[in-house]
Amino acid sequence: MKTRLSRNSPGVVTILRIFLIPTILVGFLASPLPAQQQEQQPAVSPPSLLQLLGLEVSPESMDYVQNKTQFQLHTLLTEQRHPKTWNLSQKIKSDVQAGLHMLFSVDEDIVSKLEELSASPQSLKQLSTEIKKTILSGKKIYIYGCGATGRLAKQMESTFWRPFWKGLEQDKAIWNKVVKNLGADISQKLVGEMTGADRALISSLEGFEDLQLIGRLQLQDHRVEKGDLVICVTEGGETSSVIGTILAALEQWKDAPAYSPEKSRQKLYFIYNNPDDRLLPFDRSRSVIEEPGLTKINLTTGPMAITGSTRMQATTIETYVIGSALQNAVYDLLADFLSAKELQKIGFSKKYDLVENLKDFNDILNRLKNVVPQLAAWTELEARTYAQDHFSTYFAEKALITVFIDSTERSPTFRLYPLDTVEEPKRKCWIQVWTPARDKHEAWLNFLGRPFRGLREDFYKPHFEEKVEDPYLRQAALESLKKAGDNQQELYDFSFSQFNLKKRGPLPGDLGVVVCLSPEENYLLESNSPFSRFINLFLSNKAGVVILSVNDLNEKKTAALEKRVAEFYKAFSLPEKPGLIQVYLSISQENDPFLLKQNVGLKMLLNAHSTAVMARLGRVIGNTMTNVSPSNLKLIGRATYLIQSHVNDCLRKPEWIKKYGLRSPLTYGEANAVLFDSIAFLKDKQQVIGQTAEVALSIIRILESLRQKRGISNDEALNILQQTGLAEYLLQFQ
Repeated sequence: MKTRLSRNSPGVVTILRIFLIPTILVGFLASPLPAQQQEQQPAVSPPSLLQLLGLEVSPESMDYVQNKTQFQLHTLLTEQRHPKTWNLSQKIKSDVQAGLHMLFSVDEDIVSKLEELSASPQSLKQLSTEIKKTILSGKKIYIYGCGATGRLAKQMESTFWRPFWKGLEQDKAIWNKVVKNLGADISQKLVGEMTGADRALISSLEGFEDLQLIGRLQLQDHRVEKGDLVICVTEGGETSSVIGTILAALEQWKDAPAYSPEKSRQKLYFIYNNPDDRLLPFDRSRSVIEEPGLTKINLTTGPMAITGSTRMQATTIETYVIGSALQNAVYDLLADFLSAKELQKIGFSKKYDLVENLKDFNDILNRLKNVVPQLAAWTELEARTYAQDHFSTYFAEKALITVFIDSTERSPTFRLYPLDTVEEPKRKCWIQVWTPARDKHEAWLNFLGRPFRGLREDFYKPHFEEKVEDPYLRQAALESLKKAGDNQQELYDFSFSQFNLKKRGPLPGDLGVVVCLSPEENYLLESNSPFSRFINLFLSNKAGVVILSVNDLNEKKTAALEKRVAEFYKAFSLPEKPGLIQVYLSISQENDPFLLKQNVGLKMLLNAHSTAVMARLGRVIGNTMTNVSPSNLKLIGRATYLIQSHVNDCLRKPEWIKKYGLRSPLTYGEANAVLFDSIAFLKDKQQVIGQTAEVALSIIRILESLRQKRGISNDEALNILQQTGLAEYLLQFQ
């Protein structure tokens, strides 16, 4: 009698681990060598790569390869290369519009997934219903994420939830009804939190993401209890801190008398973007996927436009889906006690249809494709600005969080300096963000809609010291905790104020970008508005200016506005400069008081634009994230795989074999050893090498050593990288 194993049985999971998490991998293009090449054998076995480099494997690298297999995630679908953008970096350098269309074509995968979800919306409707029930029962909603999904959680609170209720306060009659039925504190009933709290909005805090413990502690810190609605969002479905959060919330239910999985499922949601079979080999993911006490909403769309860049399609669909469920619940709450006329007054022109709203995403994408010609001009200008050692300043008010998120996410994705602190003597980060505010404290308040929230060292530190067993993670978490307190708000100033004007005002050749959401386009023609003053400031200082307006104007009104704006600022434009570039994205705000569609459309546009800018600057190879910052265990794994893949891709090429001979493929362990050596080398040289990427340095060092048949130093590799760049260097092996 044969024993049959289910897919989820321990035996099959072990087998899956063997095949899905190997320690020696081939590259992206893993086609077999021709038979005649397989038969060729070197006359004398060459030294191993590490022998050639004279490199000893560091303890950190050895620990990672042997003990951190659960963070080697290159088998996940989100880590694969998307066929539609395979040669993005080459295409976008010769044809920006074609490159942008390639990026937007990947968003068609979102349309397909939303059509699938529209046909079977039960879990999403359940979520919306439970949001309403939670509010009516006096409980709160807790949305938690990490990295891009953490910023999504913040956006749910500070872009959609709080501003909506604050807007209702302006109508006394309506607000009195809201207070009577929902309470005066309704705006505080939703908490959006991310791993590392508000400071992590600026840049990642090393060590936090890899700890389930911090998710548990933040849940406790916010006093989230059984009966509260918990929505945990992770792009890949494997983020430790997010998994720790949802499991801690589940334990509250299991520890209570008469536990029922059916009841806990109503209040606990795990939303993610990878196929279950790709996630099951990872213990932490399996503990959630196979848990009957949780509702899982799988929003898999496929590979990202840039390999592993889940800030793009994965976070876009999660933002749209969660935002739609939230807005649907708000409509249902208000429809119980507001008249149709009152609902129309606050932005609900008709009954909110969740399924129809999901289908509307396709219209957003089509409208984005229509503005590609104007967007391309902006992309070329911004790339040229950075290439010529100038800087950009983005300016926004209603769109502040969406703009801010894209700006900060450029740093880890493309290995750029994070946003400058007020202590920097001069600008280092290519981009800064301003908003109408008198000082940094008012800017933070406008940004978040509430006081800044940091992590209290007296609460978190003892737990890290006592409960984090891994010495590397413990040290990283304790160091990051020092950068996560309330005092961090003092280090960043986003205000359009005298402090920033004097210290970081525009210089000739810089770029100012104004971003408006409805109805802020009206302020463009008001001479005393902050928008107008910002534009005049940059134009009068011989800097370029881009105006991006996301509105609901028709084609005729848009053309008229564009003409009036050009005329209004004509006196400040200089003929030898690019002057004013205007981009108008028309997205209806009908029945969308959250402005969800405009914000999602803006997010997608900014994501495509910033990715295209970096690809133009050589910070993307093909569609791979070769400038990724290896700041956590997942990104170390991604960086290792990228090194291995690009090196092996070159070693397989007939041109390489003809010139330099047949060479055994680079192993995962070898790639990781070189990566950790690059990390150590660059760590102490930040003031000199700035935004140099460890992945690019490692690839050049390995290939050049094999080419010259001698171990070249990190300094030699760095010189080649700085003089040539990775993209140009790899062209010689094509």
